[in-house]
Amino acid sequence: MKLQPAQKTPRPLSSPMSEQRGGNRIPLSFGLMYSGLDDSNVIMGDGTVVDMSRGGLGVRGNQPVKVGMDLTLFLYLPDKEDPLFVVQTQVAWVHGHRFGVQLQHMSVQEEHRLHLFLQSFSRTSGKA
Repeated sequence: MKLQPAQKTPRPLSSPMSEQRGGNRIPLSFGLMYSGLDDSNVIMGDGTVVDMSRGGLGVRGNQPVKVGMDLTLFLYLPDKEDPLFVVQTQVAWVHGHRFGVQLQHMSVQEEHRLHLFLQSFSRTSGKA
């Protein structure tokens, strides 16, 4: 399966979704599942990764989240059969059904897999 970059819409700098990451975002589109606690209620949601960098990702989800909430993610990368497991992320911003998370903790093996995935996509997307 070959990745196709997602369409990226320009946003004004004053937007709550303005660039907050240090690394470059790669526009993508693939599925994920997320879970976390909202007060004492467990939330479980499905969504789509819309962009990604080594330190975080943008998500369009079906369950509401709040800034500061810790989430666990299962990323359904198109390069592997098994989902990539991210033990802990933190919600950095929310705008409707869109939100951004900062990656905080994952195994060394999963971090390496994510790094290789991003490198691979960066190399292939630059070719004509």
